[in-house]
Amino acid sequence: MTLTLHTMRGNIAQIASDAAIVNLFEGVQRPGGATGAVDRALGGLISELIEDREITGKRGNNVLIHTPAGRYGDFAPKRVLVMGLGKPTGFGYGDVREVSAVAVNRLRGISKTATTIIHGAGIGGLDTAKASQAIAEGSTVGSYSFNKYKKTSKDSADRLELLNVVEFDDDKMPEVRVGVGVGITAGEAQNFARDLVNEPANVLSPEAMLDAARKVAEDHGLGIRVLDLAECRSMGMNAYVGVAQGSHRPAQFVHLTYEGDPSNTSNNIWLVGKSITFDSGGLSLKPSRGMVTMKGDMGGGAAVLGAMKIVGTQKPRINVHAVLPMTENMPGGGAQRPGDVVQAMNGKYIEIDNTDAEGRLTLADALGYARENGAARIIDVATLTGAARVALGTGNAAVFGNDDGLVKSVLDAAETSGDGMWRLPLDSTSKRQNRSNIADVKNSGGAPAGSITAAHFISEFAEDTPWVHIDIASVSMVTGNRGMFRTSGATGAPTRTLANLVASLAN
Repeated sequence: MTLTLHTMRGNIAQIASDAAIVNLFEGVQRPGGATGAVDRALGGLISELIEDREITGKRGNNVLIHTPAGRYGDFAPKRVLVMGLGKPTGFGYGDVREVSAVAVNRLRGISKTATTIIHGAGIGGLDTAKASQAIAEGSTVGSYSFNKYKKTSKDSADRLELLNVVEFDDDKMPEVRVGVGVGITAGEAQNFARDLVNEPANVLSPEAMLDAARKVAEDHGLGIRVLDLAECRSMGMNAYVGVAQGSHRPAQFVHLTYEGDPSNTSNNIWLVGKSITFDSGGLSLKPSRGMVTMKGDMGGGAAVLGAMKIVGTQKPRINVHAVLPMTENMPGGGAQRPGDVVQAMNGKYIEIDNTDAEGRLTLADALGYARENGAARIIDVATLTGAARVALGTGNAAVFGNDDGLVKSVLDAAETSGDGMWRLPLDSTSKRQNRSNIADVKNSGGAPAGSITAAHFISEFAEDTPWVHIDIASVSMVTGNRGMFRTSGATGAPTRTLANLVASLAN
């Protein structure tokens, strides 16, 4: 069940719902603002619990108070959830997202309806519209679960259905409405990407992912072009074709187009998403346990599709192209072999050192296609290397690029969205690892600096076009609660970052 968000003006103490969500910073002894108003309506109960040190305001200190009807005068909510915000220093929009996600999950199974104040917009000093957006994003992403294949699920039956975002000051209501609207669009797009990644590979084939792309195009008025394998071969996309030829499922090369500035075609950005719907490793077969999460090897493509949903809704003044080279990587009888040599669309010859380094091969021809069609800037997103996790852990995606300005724009967009990203170098020493004795380049440089050598390989096909590569292998899925993500599985990252980037580059 999808959480519905509603904005309203009023006093939270007088709005009937199953729960009222208020907050407290660490160290506050007498709450003010909306929390103070609730405290007064409850005869000082929150202050009493602060004095007893049951409510501390520390992050993670979230206390549920039962307020049965008639026990506290005309106080309308049945419960009050006091969310600890931690120290006010450094409190930001990412904290608002996380607090909101935790709150809706705390109430699931207890409440059908809830009302929340806008965290951080009072003494926290945050912008009302941006804080409202963060609440909507955190609540929408935080309430997500994937229960499609569970016949019975308490989780889905007990879902919180309605969250009211309340503001007392009527003058601020336009900001609240705008912020919540933007946040809902962004959060739902990220959940859409999560749905795609969480689908099993027997369901989400390249054809099924194409259907999802067609639906996005139809819903948002986007252009769509689909190339089959024969067309790709005729255009010289032999790197992409080589990956696809081991599977009996037809590959689908998809190009979506949003025309936000049709009279100025050079005002464009191309988003390229790795879209391997299942990665067995090909003939360089992965260990069986290494395949368990490989249904998610199209996480980059899913995030790009999610971002196009946001772009299609917000309609920025810039032309946005999305390229999704969809295929499986399977060890069928027609699969390419280690030692094969293929020629990419840009004319470069590639020695296949490892068939499990397949994503970069599909990206090579996707970038070649983008450049051939006038790309001014290219961002590629891929669950590319386990080495990115080794280098950066699970908190940051690895970022590479050949244009400092574009890299900065990506990192700024990530900071706005709350996606962790960290730039790694493209150094001359590691680049030598991709040298081939018989071709222009090898598709694998070996284990050392694995994420860097993969980026070096892709850079061969970006050439002189401003380009950024985002390796999301370490952040595309989580195994437990973390931040906004309250369930294991796909995160949908970096859907919102891509949309923020597009918006920042729009004229």
